Amino acid sequence: MVTASKAWDVAAAVPDPELPCVTVAELGILREVVMEGDVAVARVSPTYSGCPAVQFIEEAIAEALRDAGFQPRIERVISPPWTTDWISDAGCEKLRAFGIAPPQKASNSKRALFGETVVACPRCGATDTEKLSEFGSTPCKAHYRCKACLEPFDYFKCI
Repeated sequence: MVTASKAWDVAAAVPDPELPCVTVAELGILREVVMEGDVAVARVSPTYSGCPAVQFIEEAIAEALRDAGFQPRIERVISPPWTTDWISDAGCEKLRAFGIAPPQKASNSKRALFGETVVACPRCGATDTEKLSEFGSTPCKAHYRCKACLEPFDYFKCI
C-alpha cells in the first residue's frame, strides 16, 4: 500500500549533497510529503535563494521516490523561508561529529544578526575561537579557528 508515511521515509533518507553526514529531513529542507492520488508530493525549502544545491536536492528526492515506486512531484516552498532553527537536534549532533559547528538556535535574534556569536569548536568544545572568514566551504558556513586546539572548522551560520 502506498502511503505518505512511506513516501516521507524514502524522501527523508536522502543525504544533503554538500553535507552528506545529514539528511534533507534532518536539515529541515524537506518540509512534508503528501499523497495526492498516485503522486507523492515532496515540499522542499532551499536553505537560501542562491543555494547552488537546491536543484540537485530536488532531483535526488524525486529519484529516491521513483526508485521506491512512487510517482514524484517536487514543490519548492519559499514561505515561510527556511531557517537554521529547523535543523533537528540529531542533525546538529551529526554536523558537530562531522567537524562543523552547528548553528546557534537563535536565527531571529538581533544577536545572531548583528552581534558576535560564541562558536564552540566541534572538535574539542572550546569557546575560544575566532572567525577567519565570513564564508567557509559553502556560502552558508563561516570559517573559524579554535585557539585551544588550533584546528580550523566551518560554522553553519544562523539564517
